[in-house]
Amino acid sequence: MSATHSQREKMYRAYCEYFDTAEKKRRWNPFNDVAWEKMNTALNTEEDAVCLETFCGVELYVPDYTSNAFKMTRDLFGAAWFEASWGYEESKHALVYREYLIRSGLRTEEQYNAFEDHIFGKIWQLPFKTRRQMNCYGALQESATYLIYATQRDKAKENGNELLQQIYFLVSRDEAAHRGFYQKILQFELHEDPEGAMEDLAHVVFNFYMPGIGLIPEYDERLKISGVGVTPQYFLQHGVFPLLKALGTSRAELIKAYRRKQNREAAKPTEELPAAKPSLEAAQLAA
Repeated sequence: MSATHSQREKMYRAYCEYFDTAEKKRRWNPFNDVAWEKMNTALNTEEDAVCLETFCGVELYVPDYTSNAFKMTRDLFGAAWFEASWGYEESKHALVYREYLIRSGLRTEEQYNAFEDHIFGKIWQLPFKTRRQMNCYGALQESATYLIYATQRDKAKENGNELLQQIYFLVSRDEAAHRGFYQKILQFELHEDPEGAMEDLAHVVFNFYMPGIGLIPEYDERLKISGVGVTPQYFLQHGVFPLLKALGTSRAELIKAYRRKQNREAAKPTEELPAAKPSLEAAQLAA
């Protein structure tokens, strides 16, 4: 369905505000604005390497993320240009992670290239079908990513690794801005269609998973390393619930919307029912 004039205008204004703030306060260069001279290889660990490599791998799917997003947002200037800006910023994250891995000696160029070959051997697919559902996914995914990077930033500070602390500060600040944009768009959606938008948000929350699943080599093993991900409970408390509060809604309303959608789907012929995708987050949310 094509975007309305109201949606175009709201998205345009939101993007202009996002872009202006980014240009004034957040722009940084991975080569010139990072204190590479503070590299202290004695502080680096294999856990640091696994975290950086995993994060870099997720960022390397930016071509897939943006190409799919452009197809959904083509008729929305603000949304499409946000995706262009988002892809640019995420590409810097991949750059700075790659540079750290190589410059620190945590990975040789040959090791990194082999990892990259694994990454490009798979293609990321959209986890949800509609633009509004992907807006919901974006808000949640950026929240989770911010929490992961913020944890890494604090860990680097505790370990006295000033360079890694700076890198995670710059990256987490970008992720917080991305989260803020998606959150603003969801506020627009909830204002225009409260019931439909709430059902989409509930659907995404109850079926949420991070983009690295099924794509990053040995992803399950990597998650055993502290800091690669966040626990479902931590994500709910520090990601999902704050998002609901910011949107002016609640856990109870989310569950109500989810059950309303489930009841409607259950009334459809069996062949139309979507395949269930149970998740630990969903079980804890509904408990």
